[in-house]
Amino acid sequence: MIKKFIIFSVLSIAFSGCNQPAELADSPKVIVITLDGLRWQELFSGADSLLVTNKTYVDNPEALKKEFWRPTAAERRQALFPFVWDVIATQGQLHGNRTLGSKMNLTNGMHFSYPGYNEILTGVADDARIDSNKKMPNPNTTVLEYAQNSEVYAGKVAAFGSWDVFPFIINEERSGLYVNAGFKKAQGTQLTDKEIFLNELQDQVPSPWGSVRLDAFTHHYALETLKEKHPSLVYISYGETDDFAHDGKYDAYLKSAKNTDAFLRQLWDFVQQDPFYKDQTTFVITTDHGRGTQPLDTWKHHGNSIKNTDQVWLMAYGKGIDAQGEISVEEQIYTNQIAATVAKLLGLKIPNKNIGAPFVFVK
Repeated sequence: MIKKFIIFSVLSIAFSGCNQPAELADSPKVIVITLDGLRWQELFSGADSLLVTNKTYVDNPEALKKEFWRPTAAERRQALFPFVWDVIATQGQLHGNRTLGSKMNLTNGMHFSYPGYNEILTGVADDARIDSNKKMPNPNTTVLEYAQNSEVYAGKVAAFGSWDVFPFIINEERSGLYVNAGFKKAQGTQLTDKEIFLNELQDQVPSPWGSVRLDAFTHHYALETLKEKHPSLVYISYGETDDFAHDGKYDAYLKSAKNTDAFLRQLWDFVQQDPFYKDQTTFVITTDHGRGTQPLDTWKHHGNSIKNTDQVWLMAYGKGIDAQGEISVEEQIYTNQIAATVAKLLGLKIPNKNIGAPFVFVK
């Protein structure tokens, strides 16, 4: 108990100021974002024709079809992800549309969340030790922790997640990182009015799930920290898409995906007008695993017993990313390359020879 109190006291001090030192103003910033269990099929083709009017998975098929169904895949994905296809597709890159030859895969053999997030954040699959979603402190070191332990970024790293396992995935106790995940509240001695409100509201708005809060809380806690504390490396994990899919609610899955698109727009708009982040920030966005497609009911599920659930995707935009849009050439990239890419963007070295190489398209 004493140890935890000391950690939270240190975190409060680390995030007590509203502005970072002047020497960081022109330094690189990275925001890593994950959308839990979002299929590449919806990202690149929009609403699934076999699901959008299926009464097994949709409460009001006609209303959902009106909102998300369009004659072509390009129109459907635009209706579902307007920010992605209006902004990211023109200013950044999208990888993982397998119909065009762009492939991205996991390297872990589990195909579910903890192993996926471990691979994203550490750059190494660890099937021998990370083989469940149990709340076990991660024995591996994430790129977040390497940054936290560096001279340049110490106290300038923060993580936010809807799933309550993230304090363990990130190993909050060992790393000393500021982690607001699950049903945690904002911590610190100088909370803003919005953080105080979010802390109160989170108690009053029940989540449909026992281990995952609604993404709006994760988003606004993160956005408020960006505005007030200006961390240089931020990780945000939205979780609703996976849980609505597990519940078999395709309508809620699509609507949550569209809400997340709006969250991405809000983050981008903020970064573009904030002097600390403007023109110095790179966004790296991905998912922790895929979902099934055949038989149809496997869209709700994932794991190595379901075919192709290692198929994932990546979006990148901002500083150091050329505007190439949707990648339509043959390529094969992997999730284990993300941690090294983040380190490269920040000018950090990860002392682990087993991690994947940085993406070649990142400067």
